[in-house]
Amino acid sequence: MIVSLVKATGAPCPTVVLDGRDLPESDPQLLSALADLRADLSLQGSADVLKNAIVRPSRHPLFDLDYRFVQSLPQSHDSFDLRGSCGHSILAAVEAAARTGMIQPLVPGCRVRVNVLNNGDNVVCEAEETFGDGTRFTAHFLCSPPLELPELLMTGEPVTYVPFEGRTVPVSLVSMGNPYAFVDATELGVDGPDALFGDDPALFDTMTRLRVAVCASQGWETFGAFPKIAAVLPQDGGGLYVRAVSVPSWHPTVALTGAICLGAAAGITGTVPWSLAGSAARDPDALLQVRTPGGCVRVAAHSTSGPDGRRELAWVSVAEKQVEYRGLLPRPRSANGLRSSADPRLTPTTPLPEENSWVPLTA
Repeated sequence: MIVSLVKATGAPCPTVVLDGRDLPESDPQLLSALADLRADLSLQGSADVLKNAIVRPSRHPLFDLDYRFVQSLPQSHDSFDLRGSCGHSILAAVEAAARTGMIQPLVPGCRVRVNVLNNGDNVVCEAEETFGDGTRFTAHFLCSPPLELPELLMTGEPVTYVPFEGRTVPVSLVSMGNPYAFVDATELGVDGPDALFGDDPALFDTMTRLRVAVCASQGWETFGAFPKIAAVLPQDGGGLYVRAVSVPSWHPTVALTGAICLGAAAGITGTVPWSLAGSAARDPDALLQVRTPGGCVRVAAHSTSGPDGRRELAWVSVAEKQVEYRGLLPRPRSANGLRSSADPRLTPTTPLPEENSWVPLTA
């Protein structure tokens, strides 16, 4: 089978991209194969790779690719979370699909339509610029049909009060791209961006425990990665600082789906992000500036007025997301249930096809 490694700038680790046509579709067999693949990666010195993207030509006529995300968890080689998605891994999957001949090569201005099987998201990955070892994208998360903004609230309320270690903490539970719990960082004793972005194990532990408390308060499974949790602070002049927990540590920036969800949440009256974002949250056409420990991203949430005058979310976009293609990995030695359709000539050093000579590399 073909296994590619792709790293999105700002992601906590690279993504392993696998051709879904070579994998079993039932969850037990799929997870068994991924566990064996993960053991192989560990032997190759890539135990830190915790993201798996399974991609294939779409069975739906409106999409180019079907995509499924599986989050590896640090507990053991056979520990996974099948819920949720990963925006950085979507871009990685598009890059790998183009590099291995599943779709045509990427050129500036082209758009690849991705059907996210995990949660039904419709994502358009627009190539801004291509270069030798990667691509810079704009990712558009579409709402089709448009959603009234309150529909994104997981509890139906802009703020949910969560019992937490002898007190009550207000959080906003929002699902767009991925489910997130957003909390005002001052509720956790953080007094500014330096404290928020510092490497503070106590703050990390507090946020991890709060995520578990959120799940427990709603009767959700506490094991796994979702919903994710992020703490926010206001920027002078508008915009937000954000710090998010990833698996198994701090996120170095913010997940692409986290930026998408935060942009959507900032447009919903009464949420924690809306309350802190200032004028950017009041103007439906404004760009929301989001500062993270690793830099700044800008989020555009496009909303329209519905028939009853309520705001409806049409799409959320994040620009200038860059991915680096790191090549093909050695063929897995022990993965059970994998159907071998890969060209035996392929090795990690196989040259890529010329940009204007698109030839399939799989049967």
